[in-house]
Amino acid sequence: MLDVDGVHTYYGESHVLHGVSLQVNAGEAVALLGRNGAGKTTVIRSIVGFTPPRAGRVVFDGRAIQGWPAYRIARAGLALVPQGRRIFAPLSVRENLTLGARAAGWTLDRVFDLFPRLRERAEQSGGTLSGGEQQMLAIARALLTNGRLLLLDEPSEGLAPIVVREIGSVVRRLKGERLSILLVEQNYHLALGVADRVYVMSKGQIVYEGTPESLEAREDVKRRYLGVA
Repeated sequence: MLDVDGVHTYYGESHVLHGVSLQVNAGEAVALLGRNGAGKTTVIRSIVGFTPPRAGRVVFDGRAIQGWPAYRIARAGLALVPQGRRIFAPLSVRENLTLGARAAGWTLDRVFDLFPRLRERAEQSGGTLSGGEQQMLAIARALLTNGRLLLLDEPSEGLAPIVVREIGSVVRRLKGERLSILLVEQNYHLALGVADRVYVMSKGQIVYEGTPESLEAREDVKRRYLGVA
């Protein structure tokens, strides 16, 4: 479904991504792991058109989309849950959800069933929600765009462990519904609990690819690139 092939991305003259390649197959959950500053979010920005790559290809569902404007990439079927959530704080929960909703499989009732707390707070402004509730709102908003590939950028960032477990449960449920997922995470245990395959990044390059089971056995990779003992 998604093929990132030899992507080089820059911020100004700073060369950030150095030939990054990764794939996400239909119905697959893929995790991209790495320390702060490894380039994970830049991969997401390169895919969705916020920071277009200067070289390489991004192919989604058979079409090369690098160089497309971000709105066209979103319409093609990529649904983004951005780092930092980026909800519209003055708008109600319901308004946040309906702003970009498209008529297809996901409906308001369906996301309210997935996140009952959002149903309870539907008329509250987004800015009054807790951090965990805002993350739920960001995921629900992305689902309502009815994209075929969900991009999650650091969904556990800044959240309490109990909320992180809840987010992990939601991602596993979405995976069970055969939604294709690319999960960018620093939380090693969350990522390995939901992923079919794992990539590890360091200094703008992919340094490891494998299954969660194979990564668990690689103490050298975990220690050097992820800080996991």
